[in-house]
Amino acid sequence: MNKSAVSVAGHGVGRRKASVARVWLKPGTGNIEVNGKNYKDYFDTSLNRTLVVQPLKVCNAERGFDVLASVNGGGTTGQAGAVQLGIARALLDSNENLRITLRKNDLLTVDSRIKERKKYGQKGARRKFQFVKR
Repeated sequence: MNKSAVSVAGHGVGRRKASVARVWLKPGTGNIEVNGKNYKDYFDTSLNRTLVVQPLKVCNAERGFDVLASVNGGGTTGQAGAVQLGIARALLDSNENLRITLRKNDLLTVDSRIKERKKYGQKGARRKFQFVKR
């Protein structure tokens, strides 16, 4: 993906769990490409597909931009959330007037929940070993 040859309308970075997505918007017909594949082929569940398209639908920009996304780390749900935030930030980069609409639909809020680490002397992050009285 040669970004210098592409006229970029907006750029955004999204993070969710262990996933990081870099997203570029360019004027186009509404194609969404994630890691070189169509987003419908990349994301297997309809929930993840809906997450990815949501910022474009809210801003009525489904047919106005082509989306190029590069995402790595985490699982498919985390990657879908990262791409969603990246698209929202890229739309904001292209048009600052969309901030109110994106904020109202909770698309600019970062979901900062990550996996809690396992503690020593315990079975998991919170689960303890079974207590034996006798």
